Amino acid sequence: MQVTNPIRRWPALVLLLVVALSVSQIGAVTFPSVVALPNGFQPEGIAAGTGTKFFVGSIPTGAVYRGDLLTGQGSVLVPPQADRSSIGMKYDSRTGLLFVAGGASGKAFIYDGNSGTNVADIQLATAPTFINDVVITRDAVYFTDSFAPVLYKLPLSNTGALPNPLTRQAIPLSGDFDFIPGTINANGIEALPNGTKLIVVNFAVGALYVVDATDGTTTRLDLGSDSVPNGDGILLQGKTLYVVQNFLNQVAVVKLGADFTSGEVVNQISSSAFRVPTTIAAFGGALYAVNARFDTPPTPNTDYDVVRVPDR
Repeated sequence: MQVTNPIRRWPALVLLLVVALSVSQIGAVTFPSVVALPNGFQPEGIAAGTGTKFFVGSIPTGAVYRGDLLTGQGSVLVPPQADRSSIGMKYDSRTGLLFVAGGASGKAFIYDGNSGTNVADIQLATAPTFINDVVITRDAVYFTDSFAPVLYKLPLSNTGALPNPLTRQAIPLSGDFDFIPGTINANGIEALPNGTKLIVVNFAVGALYVVDATDGTTTRLDLGSDSVPNGDGILLQGKTLYVVQNFLNQVAVVKLGADFTSGEVVNQISSSAFRVPTTIAAFGGALYAVNARFDTPPTPNTDYDVVRVPDR
């Protein structure tokens, strides 16, 4: 009979103990509930990057700030530039590209998410226009225009690479879409899992629509007696759609049906730290909302931030 020397087992036991402690410490990491942005930044859009990184854009300057949700620290990645604006944005982890909606400039801007280098830009529309938000699918990028019943599509390769030359396709919104001239209409946009259908929120009428990404045919998503007035940025997680209702200082939680044609508002997430949030990103069971503070006159010293709230 062989007797195991218990001393030989100590290295393995120590290793297991170290691993257990490491896992425990990771679980105990506390993320800041508020992440400060530069004073005077005037933010609007947010995009989740790799790991705990995030991006936020500046409306009047086109600058892009890159920060860390864990440390709360960051710096300006894309400096302010004349005739540029950064509204909604999305990061493509396949290529490291950051796609930015250019607001009243009518443009889409594409930056390297690591270096901040301007990779490309393209004119999507001319005034009156407001290129508001963006979503990335497997083979295309789609932008909303709040002042026109149309989506703009930038085709990509199946790996997310930009074609040469970069082209844009206008897709008129037809069917159920409600368009009210002279006000904000299409705002936030997300893609359904198959990538052939999109979801768009209409700020003016508080409605959601399923949009055929090929021809722009829209079907109003049946919310029963519910609505989502002041709908701004949206975020789809499985069958749950989060709708930021900016001036209402809340995020509507919409449980969607199996075929994504109907839904029910099951909750409104609010926070005393909300100050007219506009868009959201998700990380680690939490939502991160950008406080645009549209009800506060902007000055070089006005403070702005990103607020962390539970996702339910």
